[in-house]
Amino acid sequence: MATGLTKTALTRQLAEKLEITNKQSAAFLDLLAETAIKETKKNGVFVIPGIGRLVKAERKARMGRNPQTGQAIKIKAKTVVKFRVAKSAKDTIAPPKK
Repeated sequence: MATGLTKTALTRQLAEKLEITNKQSAAFLDLLAETAIKETKKNGVFVIPGIGRLVKAERKARMGRNPQTGQAIKIKAKTVVKFRVAKSAKDTIAPPKK
């Protein structure tokens, strides 16, 4: 399994690139996450330009099936959070085949 960029590594990379301290960089990341959560909860959407958007969505109640017994069960309605990748980011990461 491939390992991703850790928060510490991302913090260091931002600090080097922007010529700020690691503490300021970490504070920026924490503020971004906090703002994204607040705005998505309040408005239902938070856009990070060039990357994508967090969207709050409602799932309707539906009928499902218990995989062990095969018995039909009712699944309650609930609120979920989805992330939609921006087209520019998607095309850069995984270019469309021609």
